[in-house]
Amino acid sequence: MERRNGNMSTINCKGKLLDLSTPVVMGIINITDDSFFADSRTKQLDAILEKAAQHLAEGAKILDIGAQSTRPGSLTVGEQTEIDRLIPAIGALVAQFPDVIISIDTYYAKVAEQCMAAGAAIINDISAGDMDPDMIAVAAATKAPYIAMHMQGTPASMQHQPQYEDVTREVLDYFIQKKAECIQAGINDLIIDPGFGFGKTIAHNYTLLKNTNAFHILDCPLLIGISRKSMIYKLLENTPAEALNGTTVLNTLSLQAGAHILRVHDVKAAVEAVKIHQYMKGL
Repeated sequence: MERRNGNMSTINCKGKLLDLSTPVVMGIINITDDSFFADSRTKQLDAILEKAAQHLAEGAKILDIGAQSTRPGSLTVGEQTEIDRLIPAIGALVAQFPDVIISIDTYYAKVAEQCMAAGAAIINDISAGDMDPDMIAVAAATKAPYIAMHMQGTPASMQHQPQYEDVTREVLDYFIQKKAECIQAGINDLIIDPGFGFGKTIAHNYTLLKNTNAFHILDCPLLIGISRKSMIYKLLENTPAEALNGTTVLNTLSLQAGAHILRVHDVKAAVEAVKIHQYMKGL
């Protein structure tokens, strides 16, 4: 990772330098019929390209593509199913949008490796290498920026009474160890995702959000993914479809706490939040 004036500045995405000195927005594309937010489900290639075109037109700098739902209680699909869904999608996206930066949302090393060869540039792993011991080596070998997320348990079990003595300290300690492991493996660009909603109660999630500044001690870019999650709609007593306003509020709080990447379903709203936040910073 390059730094200017001591601050994290760019990550190398297959030779494309992505500047993080201004926060960027990552648009979600779910190639599955099991994601928690129904409007994000996209399986046909023409629909994938349409969603990608919308995200990019609205200002997304990264497209995050996943072929497996990781909502609480979701059923696992195998690596070959992910590959069968993802490789044609990546090929179509690269052909249609040659300069696109694609992040592949998977915890399978084989999937990540094949998707990187097909044109993806970033690996986004909800398990930070804990679900596939080969993942960190693959991320290092491909020189990909690696998004490591904290999760207590697995998607199938993570919301069954998650417990922490001090959630911020425990998640931070986890990442201190994980960063050392990634550096030892040879990963150059490590991005930290606290894992909102992954093995955490509503109180845990908001405690982490309140203490987001603590993660800057890691000296890594910080990704925040809270878009339309249950920490919003359960607190507000509505639904994922009604959670855009709450998402924008939490994205704004995340920007104030120094987030570098916002992972969202609704790119336009997030880009507007970034623009307003940046203007306010400059006053």
